[in-house]
Amino acid sequence: MADQVAAVCEQLVKAVNVMMDAESSQIYRLEALKFYEEFKETNSFCVPCGLQLADRAQPAVVRHFGLQILEHVIKFRWNSMQQQEKVQLKECAMQLLSNGTRPILEEESHIKDALSRITVEMIKREWPQHWPDMLKEMEALTGQGEAQTELVMLILLRLAEDVITFQTLPTQRRRDIQQTLTQNMESIFSFMMAVMQINMEDYRRLKGSPGHELKARAHCRVAVATLNTLAGYIDWVSLVYITSGNCHLLEMLCLLLSEPELQLEAAECLLIAISRKGKLEDRKPFMLLFDDVAIHYILSAAQAVEVVERRYVFLKRLCQVLCALGGQLCSLVGSDVEVEIPANLSKYMEALLSFTTHSSQFLKSSPQATWGALFRHETMSKDAVVVAMAVKYLKASMTNLVKTGFPSRDDNPSCEYSRVDFDSDEDFNSFFNSFRAQQGEVVRSACRIVPLEAFQIAAEWLQYQIASPIDIGVTTSKSAEGLCSLLSPSVVQWDAVTVYMECMVAQIFKSLDEEKLPTDQSMELLQAVLNYDTKDPLILSCVLTNISALFPFVLHRPHFLPRVLSKLFKAITFEVGQDNKMPRTRAVKNVRRHACSSIIKICRDYPQFILPCFDMFYDHVKKLFASDAMLTHMEKCSLMEALVLISNQFKDFAKQKAFLDELMATVVAEWTSDQMRHVMGDPAVFLSFVGADQVVAEHSTDTDTMGLNRGRVSFCLNAMLGVVKRARRPADVEEAKAGGFVVGCTPAGVPIYRNPCTGQFLLLLPNLLTLIRTYNRLFMPENIARLSETFSRAHEVMDAEKNVVLGLSQHPLDIYDSPVYRTNLERMQGFFSTVYDNCFHILGNVGLSLQQEFYTIERLAEEIAASAFVSLDHVPDHRLRPMIHILILICSVTVLNVRVFVRQLVLSCPQEYYNSLLCPLLGPLFAYMQQRLSVKWQVINQRTSTNEEDEEEVVCQESQVTQEMLEEQLVRLLTREVLDFLAVSCIARKVPEQAANKEEIEDEDMMMDSVQTAPPAQPTDELTDLGKCLTKHENIYMSLLTLSFTSLSWKDTTNCHRTASMVCWTLLRQVIGGNLLPEAVTWFYTSVLRGLQVHGQHEVCNSTLSQLAMIIYENLRPRYVELRAVMTQIPNINTEALDQYDHRLLDPNAQKVGEKKRKDQFKKLIAGTVGKALCQQFRKEVHIRNLPSLFKRPKPEKDAVNSEALGLAALFSPENNSL
Repeated sequence: MADQVAAVCEQLVKAVNVMMDAESSQIYRLEALKFYEEFKETNSFCVPCGLQLADRAQPAVVRHFGLQILEHVIKFRWNSMQQQEKVQLKECAMQLLSNGTRPILEEESHIKDALSRITVEMIKREWPQHWPDMLKEMEALTGQGEAQTELVMLILLRLAEDVITFQTLPTQRRRDIQQTLTQNMESIFSFMMAVMQINMEDYRRLKGSPGHELKARAHCRVAVATLNTLAGYIDWVSLVYITSGNCHLLEMLCLLLSEPELQLEAAECLLIAISRKGKLEDRKPFMLLFDDVAIHYILSAAQAVEVVERRYVFLKRLCQVLCALGGQLCSLVGSDVEVEIPANLSKYMEALLSFTTHSSQFLKSSPQATWGALFRHETMSKDAVVVAMAVKYLKASMTNLVKTGFPSRDDNPSCEYSRVDFDSDEDFNSFFNSFRAQQGEVVRSACRIVPLEAFQIAAEWLQYQIASPIDIGVTTSKSAEGLCSLLSPSVVQWDAVTVYMECMVAQIFKSLDEEKLPTDQSMELLQAVLNYDTKDPLILSCVLTNISALFPFVLHRPHFLPRVLSKLFKAITFEVGQDNKMPRTRAVKNVRRHACSSIIKICRDYPQFILPCFDMFYDHVKKLFASDAMLTHMEKCSLMEALVLISNQFKDFAKQKAFLDELMATVVAEWTSDQMRHVMGDPAVFLSFVGADQVVAEHSTDTDTMGLNRGRVSFCLNAMLGVVKRARRPADVEEAKAGGFVVGCTPAGVPIYRNPCTGQFLLLLPNLLTLIRTYNRLFMPENIARLSETFSRAHEVMDAEKNVVLGLSQHPLDIYDSPVYRTNLERMQGFFSTVYDNCFHILGNVGLSLQQEFYTIERLAEEIAASAFVSLDHVPDHRLRPMIHILILICSVTVLNVRVFVRQLVLSCPQEYYNSLLCPLLGPLFAYMQQRLSVKWQVINQRTSTNEEDEEEVVCQESQVTQEMLEEQLVRLLTREVLDFLAVSCIARKVPEQAANKEEIEDEDMMMDSVQTAPPAQPTDELTDLGKCLTKHENIYMSLLTLSFTSLSWKDTTNCHRTASMVCWTLLRQVIGGNLLPEAVTWFYTSVLRGLQVHGQHEVCNSTLSQLAMIIYENLRPRYVELRAVMTQIPNINTEALDQYDHRLLDPNAQKVGEKKRKDQFKKLIAGTVGKALCQQFRKEVHIRNLPSLFKRPKPEKDAVNSEALGLAALFSPENNSL
């Protein structure tokens, strides 16, 4: 036998060398791998060969393969091995641990890992029942040397990971091992602490001694392994072990922070310990870390300046430790456990501040959440130390808000750290934007504590910026000489002070009474800002933001208003140079848009204050419109929008109507003209009108006429949208009545209002609907053929939108202010996209604005259907989404935060118009979308299965793959829109009550079985009023049910979970008492099982779908025996278990079981339908047998049900021992 083993081993060594040799051909490598895998699966010499290959005389790569063979035997053959063979293998494994390795500093880490895996696999199968002395044997091993001690630590760590963290065992085995670990935790912890203490002391004693360097490093290696193992246990053991002995463990970890070789692992352990939740009383000992000694060690460890990667990682961990400590402080101070604010708080906060002012932007960002918690804390925010620190934090933010530290640059100390943390400038830019938003929140919190000091900092900073000359730096703008780029020193400083100013002003008004406001100083500041004149667009944009931020102070000094408006109007017509024909740069466009937005914001927030200036405002706008100011259509519409907002304060229907008629006269005349009516009515004429059927060379001047035509259409639509969105009646009923806005009352006594823009809108509506109908017809083949070669891709998804859909990063960061050139195709794509969106935005907003006047339009449903729903088969998915968005806003005003036409239309429609308007629209729409989406998903499924079959034969072009991904993602997004719309329209969610304080519910006994919080037995959601209305129409109801249940098997887990948990049962429940056809019931149930087949590998979907299947089965099985026939077709179903389940369900006298047990039984019944993930389909199953349970309670011999009656009196009777 020995000769045979030797011969096989020789072949295995050759196979391993072929596999691992870089020079081997692919064919030989595959042959060797096949031989090796077949040997593991079939050969009876696996154990002797594995042991021979694992001998320490062999090369490391051969030893590793030998150990892999042994691990394979334990994993897959253990159950079929004889007891004697198991004992022999266990003894051999222990021998390998004892003397099968090289010295600790020479042994390869993958060999140690493989040895620990073998031992842990045996422990998982035999401990504690068949290997009761395992822990003692491990402890004995540590006496043999550092190498064995390290292996023992690796074994204990891997055991905790498999049992607790990853839970890779069957439930009973996991419970047995977990509870045995828990019972022995005191001795395990003491053992690890002792090993740690001994090796730490030996390392400290030997590290400086000449000739003992290797011995010191060996002790250091053991100490590192022990710390790593401790980290695997600290996360879940009872807090008692962490805080015992007056927090001896935490004290030891703090001491280790001063050891460069151990500090990183010690910080990891400390972080895990301090991050623990649990009962507040148990966490009280953590406050010892605020004592002088602990704080001293933490502060000392933080002193470092070099950018060494391990050291830098340690600083990050240490910062996290401080943040976790702050979290504990905020939880304990002011709570029921009566913890005082620590005396050393100032030292702690100085440490936190040192990280906040570190050169690394990443380290600066880490403490932000802790600062926010301290500044918001009810008790601590009033403490003198925290108040003083708030001022220091605000001063530090003057530096931290400045965007510096790009990894590609060297203009700041933080650049060196950024090169470690970020791969590119784009990564850094994305991070910094998030960091700045977080800082903004904390600055707001700090400003609430020290409002006047915050204002003083802002005033001095802003005055300094105004007085400082502009520094353009080395990266100047490409568009004009002497202008800044985004990274010019002056721009980043102005940008920072602007962010600070915006955060500060709002908090001052919330925190201070009117008489305490620094109004005079703010007016001085505003005057300085208004006087500041610059031709740099990037800086001017910051100036405009500061004017907007300081505007609330103007309410107390109204004489400043004309100057503010004058500055904003001047910015609307801002140009860098005299040549107006050159394309404007992005920065110039932003300044003009910024000025328009500022005016709209002021008119929206303070219309009553602006009202006295209305005539001056209106005259100025008229002059701008009449002058050669080169205003874009968007800018004109913004000014009109601002005027409409002010006009709402007339509170006089006739006066406001006359103003709106005058304002919109040119729009109404243009939109209702014969030419426009002719253009809107015919797709071919429309394409010709906008120039989409013409071949155009880039930068050609021939497109001016067509560009003007597109501008006319866009202007009319934008003006319509602005007026419809902004024109409103007075909110106060009495003011509305006095102003002539009320025309009557409903039978219920609710006032019926009228809107001053109704007359205009009714004139504009016919052509609007005509344009929507024509636009839908543009996608028909004959009209697509009319597009010229230049504009053949005009209807495709724009590149920016494509990147958003695919989740790709945007263009590389452009720090230069280049002119914005757009190709003719991009202009046309933008035009088509915005026209379609605006049409539906107008329809979506008009219901909310006009209310009854809109919903009572004669034949409104037919008119909308005849335009919005025409030629939908040809409309691409990316164009359908805005329509669905808005149809959702035309259904219940109580639902918030939803987007555009169907959605808006539905959410603003009064209940009395459901039958006349919504049912005729939504019925056909849901039926159509169900049919369309089913076809789309069928195509995607076929494509997926074809790709799997032909994967090696077909090499797809990258563009083709991207296009397929785009199409699939658009279908997925459209599906979510439609089902989200269905849910919002039909389902009224019942929000569950908040659970108890999450911090109190810590898995203190995570060592026991983790309790899964199951969803309620049946969803409690109800139908909305619209949902009830829709379900009264049988065809609409069936469309809703079909769409919901069909979607469960579409490959979108997000949609599946949402629909299964919210929609399906809530809809189906309405009809279970009726006469459903058996075929329908079977189909509904099968659809859920089909969903399990597609999504069952995802735990969340599995839980939701299993719950839905059980609810349907339990509610419908008593009436429909056909459901049993469906169940019997499930692969590998246990028919006896099914009979028992049915018996309990159908027999009223049968013994009932608890809900959790019932769920588990049902899950086992339908387990055969659950599909496997692709990565799991060909994986070999590992079977670990349960051992006789150690902790099972014996059942009482006496049957409590059949025993003598025990009344309430018996409970209190000392003579009765039968209880």
